[in-house]
Order: sequence, then C-alpha cells, then structure tokens
Amino acid sequence: MEDSGILPQNSSRPGGSQDATFQPRQSGITFGLKLLSLGPLLILIMLIAVVSLITPAFLKPVNLGNILAQTAVIAVVAMGQQLVILTRGIDLSVGSNLALATVIGGLVYQQVDSSIVVIMAMLLAGAAIGAVNGLVFVYGRLPHPFIITLATLSICRGLALALAPGHTTMRGMPDAVTAIGGGTTLGVPNSFFAVAMFGLLFLILTKSMVFGRWIYAVGGAPNAARSMGIPVKGVLLATYIICGFCAGVGAVLLAGRTAAASPIYGNLLELDTIAAVIIGGASFLGGRGHLGHALIGAVLIGVIRNALNLLGVDVFFQMIAIGLVIVIAVEADVLRNHLEARARVLQSARVQ
Repeated sequence: MEDSGILPQNSSRPGGSQDATFQPRQSGITFGLKLLSLGPLLILIMLIAVVSLITPAFLKPVNLGNILAQTAVIAVVAMGQQLVILTRGIDLSVGSNLALATVIGGLVYQQVDSSIVVIMAMLLAGAAIGAVNGLVFVYGRLPHPFIITLATLSICRGLALALAPGHTTMRGMPDAVTAIGGGTTLGVPNSFFAVAMFGLLFLILTKSMVFGRWIYAVGGAPNAARSMGIPVKGVLLATYIICGFCAGVGAVLLAGRTAAASPIYGNLLELDTIAAVIIGGASFLGGRGHLGHALIGAVLIGVIRNALNLLGVDVFFQMIAIGLVIVIAVEADVLRNHLEARARVLQSARVQ
C-alpha cells in the first residue's frame, strides 16, 4: 500500500488528543479557582445590593459610618489573626486579651490622666499576652497553639474580672482615646483611618518585607523553611506578639468608642476574627491568604449583622446566619484544595 505521507490527526502530534482533552479541563479548573478567590468579594457586593433594595436606610451615610465603626475592631484584630492562621496556628485569646487590655487602660487612667500612657498600657498589655502565647507554644513544645491560647482565653478573662473594680465597667477614657475610637473626620469614623493605617503597614509587611515571605514559607512548608535557614521559632513568636498587639489596638478602638473599659468586652471576638479570616478565603492549612481576605470577611460580617438589625431579625438568627456563612466558606476552601490538586495532576500529565 502506498504511503500518502499524511498521518491521522491523533498521531501527527504525540498526545494531541490528550492535550485537546486536558485544555478544557484545565480552563474549567482555572476558572473555578478564580471564581472561588473572588467569591467573598462577589458575595459582599451582591449582599450590599440586595440589602440596599430591601432597606433604603442601609446606604445612608450615618448607617455606613456605623458599619465602619462597628467592624473596625473585628478588622484590626482579624489582621493579626490572619498572620497566625497563615502559620497554621490560631489565637483563641484575642477577645479576652482585648478585655484585659481595656481594664488595664482604665486602671491606668484612674492614676494618670495621660492619653499616651493609657494607649501604651493597652498596646503593651495586648502584646505581652501575645508574647506569652508565642513563648509557651514555641518553647514549651506544645503540639498546637489551640492549647495555650485556650488557656490564656480563660486566664485573661478571669484577670479582667478580678482587676476591674466591682467586676464591672469603668467609665471614662482620655480625650485622645475617645477621639480615635469614637470620633469622626469629614463624616468618616476615625477608627476607619486607624484600620486603613494598620492595613497599609500589614500590606508592606507581607508583600514587601522578607519577614512576610518567611510567614508564608513557615505556614506552607515548615520543614522546608527550616532547611532553608528560616528562623521558624522566631517567626512563630513574632506572629503571636503581633496578634496580641492587634488585640491591644482593638482595645483602644473599643474603649474609645464606648468611652469605657469593661471585663466583658471582646466576648466571642475570637470567633468573629477567625470567621472573618476564613470567610475571606484564607485556609486553615496555612501558607495561603492575603490581607484583603481578613478585611473583606470583617466587612461581610458587619454588613450581615447591620442588615439583619435593620430588618428587625432576632440576634439569635444573626448568629445562625454567621455560622452558615462560615460553613459555606469552609466548604469553599475544601473545594479550592480539590481543584488545586486536580490542576496539579492535569499539569503533570501534560508534561508527561
């Protein structure tokens, strides 16, 4: 039989039909991953659009200012929680830490009428608790930070109640503190500017500094990070100190907004901050996520609560709604991991 010199399409290029099969799969997986990464932002935009149609009062400047002020504490503490989660950790003590910091600030204010001293007392108190968490976890060789942060959750709450006169709220804060936490500039809450400032600092830390790359390396592959000479213990300790410091910043904002200090402040704040990070799209597996995740998650929680308040929904159903959103976010993370694994398999198959 005479050879025409024309090969069938499948044999003209080895793996040609295989490539044709892989390309739509790869494109579909890539599209799914992009959609998941934009999911929280899309949900936030759609939620705002729906709520604004149902409740016209939602978009009023006063209400928007209330949302920004109410979410400021969650947002700034969630940024610290984000760093800890990036290292495959968790800090359950941030709420109690914040309460203790406000009480210490209130006690200092009773002795010294100085805004700087009171602010420094709250910030240092928060950072000190973060240092305790980091030191015990890293050098105590605990299997997981859940243990020590759960312990400090209880210890800090007990100390806050014990130190507060009458185990109750202390009224009064310096003018500078109330201006930072409760004041406005051109109709915008000052707490928003505080969150924006810390957000910029964290963005520089995670994107432009070597320490930020170390955090991702430690969370993504701890053993590989050690072999590369990265000071893993130092990185872990620093992230918990920063997280505690953020709780101190949250204490300044909340004490300023309420012009008071209380041992019951920060109740369930640890769950709100963890929810904000996870809802935003970060992973409990560590090494993945960015600052926008925590901020979007915090705003999403604030919008949900504000919308349900405007609609007159009972607070118990608000808790249910937040829980459902967390479940959806966790399932999205599971789906993302599955799609990423499939993408790696298809990529290796194409190479072969």
